Amino acid sequence: MTTELRRLRNYINGEFRDAADGRTIEVVNPATGEVYATSPLSGQADVDAAMEAAAAAFPAWRDSTPSERQKALLKIADAFEERAEDLIAAEVQNTGKPVALTASEEIPPMVDQIRFFAGAARLLEGRSAGEYMEGMTSIIRREPVGVCAQVAPWNYPMMMAVWKFAPALAAGNTVVLKPSDTTPASTVLMAEIIGQILPKGVFNVVCGDRETGKAMVEHPTPAMASITGSVRAGMQVAESAAKDVKRVHLELGGKAPVVVFEDTDIDKAVEDISVAGFFNAGQDCTAATRVLVHESIHDEFVAALAKAASETKTGQPDDEDVLYGPLNNANQLKQVTGFIDRLPAHAKVQAGGHRVGDKGYFYAPTVVSGLKQDDEIIQNEVFGPVITVQSFEDEAQALEFANGVEYALASSVWTKDHQRAMRMSKSLDFGCVWINTHIPLVAEMPHGGFKKSGYGKDLSAYGFEDYTRIKHVMTSLG
Repeated sequence: MTTELRRLRNYINGEFRDAADGRTIEVVNPATGEVYATSPLSGQADVDAAMEAAAAAFPAWRDSTPSERQKALLKIADAFEERAEDLIAAEVQNTGKPVALTASEEIPPMVDQIRFFAGAARLLEGRSAGEYMEGMTSIIRREPVGVCAQVAPWNYPMMMAVWKFAPALAAGNTVVLKPSDTTPASTVLMAEIIGQILPKGVFNVVCGDRETGKAMVEHPTPAMASITGSVRAGMQVAESAAKDVKRVHLELGGKAPVVVFEDTDIDKAVEDISVAGFFNAGQDCTAATRVLVHESIHDEFVAALAKAASETKTGQPDDEDVLYGPLNNANQLKQVTGFIDRLPAHAKVQAGGHRVGDKGYFYAPTVVSGLKQDDEIIQNEVFGPVITVQSFEDEAQALEFANGVEYALASSVWTKDHQRAMRMSKSLDFGCVWINTHIPLVAEMPHGGFKKSGYGKDLSAYGFEDYTRIKHVMTSLG
C-alpha cells in the first residue's frame, strides 16, 4: 500500500501556489528516513512573483500605524497558540524532534518572541528634535528598510522563522521567507495561519533549494537579506548582496567554549552542560560542545560527563524519555560521522561515537577527550551531539583556547569566583557570555556574534532596529 505524500506549496500574494514550472523536492522525515511530502523547487519566476507581491504590499504596510502592526502580531501569537498542536506535528515531521520538548521548549518562546516584537513596534525611539544650526530644526525618522529576503535554517525551522519575520513585520517591512529545503512543512503552515491575519503580499513563503535562496538574495527588489545558516552560505549571501549594496543580516555558525574552573560544582556543571550540548542533537550554533576544563579536575569531569552521555537517550519523537531526536538529514549524519572517523590518534572517545539504529539519522551522545587546540574537531563546527573536552592550566590559557577559533557567537564560564567570572566575560570574544549556565535565551536580550559567526542581532530592541533605517530631516525656521 502506497501512502499519499503531502503536497506543500508556496504562499505568494495571499494564495498557495505550486512552483511555476511544476518542479518539486522530496521531503524526508529524519526520524524514519522516509519521504512524507513534496515541496516546490521554486525558480526565478516564483521569486519574481513573491518579490512583486511584497513590493506592492509594502507602501500600505509601511504606512500602517505601529498600533495596527502590534495588533496584527498579537493576533498571530494568539493563533499560533491556538494551532500549537498542528505546528508541533508539522515540526516533528520536519525534524524528528521529541513531541514533548517541542511543545514545551519551542511554542512558548516563539509566542513570547512575537509578542515582544508586537510591543517593540510601538517603541521606536530616536534623538529628540533640536536646533544644531541657527535657524534650523533637525529631526530623526526611523523607517522600515523595505522588502526583506529571509532564509531560515533547518535546526529550528519554526523558531528561526519567527526570529526573521517578527521584527521585520513589526518595523513595517514586508517579507519573502524561504525555509530550508529539508524542513518546509511548519513554515508553510505558518503561512496559512498568518495569511488569515495580514494583508496579502505582506508575508510570502517561497520553498526551494540553495539556488532559490540565491535568486532571492540577488533579486533587485529586496533592500535587505537576512540568513541564519552556515558560514559558507553567509559568505555567499554577503558577496551576492554586495553587488547592489543590500543590507545584510548574518547569523552563522558557532563553536561555543564552555570554560570550567576548578572551583565549579562538578555534578551541577556536568548535568547542565550535557543537556546544553546534546539538546536538539547538538544542532544549535550556541550548543555547549567545546568544553575547556582546568587540569586539576579534568579527569573527574570527563568521567562524569561520559557517564551523563551514556545515560542520555535519543529516539523517536513520541518517546518521552529522550532528550533529542535524529540529525536532520543524511548529509548531516555523514558530516558528524566523518568528524569521529577522522579523529587523531591522541583523541579518545569516552562515550558514544556511533550511529544509533539503521532507521532515521540518529547519533549517540558522544564525548571525546585528549584533544589539541589545532585539531579539526576543535576548530570546526560539528553540529551534532558531540562534546569535546580539553584541559587548560590557568586563566590565560583558558582564554587563549576559548578565543582561538574563527567563530564568536556564544560562550560560558563556570566558577564561584565573581571577579574571575567578570574578567572572563570581558575578555571572551563572543557575542554572548553565560555565567554558570549555558543556552537560556530571552526575547529582550540580543543574540548574535562576531568574526565568522556573522553580524547583526536577533531578538531584542537591537534586532528590531536592524530592520529599520535612519533618516535625518532638517527644516528651516525662517
